Amino acid sequence: MKDLVLVIDVISAVGLIGLILLQQGKGADIGAAFGSGASQTLFGSRGSANFLTRTTAILATVFFLSNLGLAWLYAQHATTPASVTKSVVTEQPAKVETPAPPAEVPAAPKAPEVPK
Repeated sequence: MKDLVLVIDVISAVGLIGLILLQQGKGADIGAAFGSGASQTLFGSRGSANFLTRTTAILATVFFLSNLGLAWLYAQHATTPASVTKSVVTEQPAKVETPAPPAEVPAAPKAPEVPK
C-alpha cells in the first residue's frame, strides 16, 4: 500500500512541476496587446490558462492527500520511539592496564670544570 501511495505522490509531484513551468506569468498578458496572443486559439479565447489552472489544482490536491496518506501510513508502521542512547548496545568497558612505572634514569654526568 505504501508503495502505491508513494508512486502516486511522485507522479503528482512531477506533474505539478511540469504544469507550473508551462503556465504563463501574470506579466505575459501584455504580449497579447502586440499581436502574440493569437497563438493561444487552440484552447479557446482564454487560452490554456483555465485548463492548466484546473489541472494544477487537481494535481496539487492529489499531491497533498498522498503526502497525508504517506504520513499516516508511516506513523502506523513506526514502533515506539526509542532513545538513541538506549538503542546502542552497551558493553562492559575493557580493562585498562596501568603502565609500569618508568625505570629510573641515571643522572647525567657533571660537566667538567673549566680551568681559570
